[in-house]
Amino acid sequence: MTGAAAGITRPQRAEGRGHLAAKVQDGRTRIRELYQEGAAKIRLPDTFDASMEAVIINTAGGLTGGDRMNWSVSAGAGTRIDVTTQACEKIYKASAGTAEVTTQIEVGPGARVDWLPQETILFDRASLFRRLDVDLDDSAEFLAVEAILLGRTAMGETMETGLFRDRWRVRRSGQLVHAEELRLSDAVALLAAEQAVLGGQVAFATVLYAGPMSEAYLAKVRPLLDGHMGGASAWSDKIVVRLAAADGFALRKILIPVISALRNGAPVPKVWNL
Repeated sequence: MTGAAAGITRPQRAEGRGHLAAKVQDGRTRIRELYQEGAAKIRLPDTFDASMEAVIINTAGGLTGGDRMNWSVSAGAGTRIDVTTQACEKIYKASAGTAEVTTQIEVGPGARVDWLPQETILFDRASLFRRLDVDLDDSAEFLAVEAILLGRTAMGETMETGLFRDRWRVRRSGQLVHAEELRLSDAVALLAAEQAVLGGQVAFATVLYAGPMSEAYLAKVRPLLDGHMGGASAWSDKIVVRLAAADGFALRKILIPVISALRNGAPVPKVWNL
């Protein structure tokens, strides 16, 4: 007897795929390809310079176990793309399965992509596996920011248990230049309380810049971290910044100046509001 015949209703799952490719035309970054499917939407607000800003949207309003989202960005030679999200992504309690979010980014010769999604909020018993794969040309620049909130402190919510896996692979001309592998599972709140992990903080972020300005940017970033829980290091033409804070608001207050410094003084996208 089939599930339908037995009267079993399968939970509805959110799925989406969004793809953006850009080229240079008339001295500005223009659309070459734009594809949207399911819950994935991409909006391109007007900019006042030669760059392109892309705002990605999950119209499902959040993710839970079994949901799937895929984003891909291809920046052609000489283009400049800032990619952000309309709002924080919310990962809700999973009754079964794990939500998966995959992102592929290609950055061509002389191009730059800033991957600047707003925070991901993990609710209690959430389950998320996230992957970021980046391929850079020798002369490309790339900036990535990923911030996580273990619940919403202002609402009295915490992530006590669940699963969060985060996997980054960044390659330049086919050679691996950066890898991240993070896993928080089971008793997440107890793990985050460990001094060697987050020391009780519930908001944290990783920032990566890969490009020729790493040493110059490091001198601007380090003074911004004074008095905060975090640090920054530079080697092999990249900077890695780690930050942790008591809540999302406190994290943003330090994260936004760091992002701006790594954008040579340019502000964060307008959808980032304190």
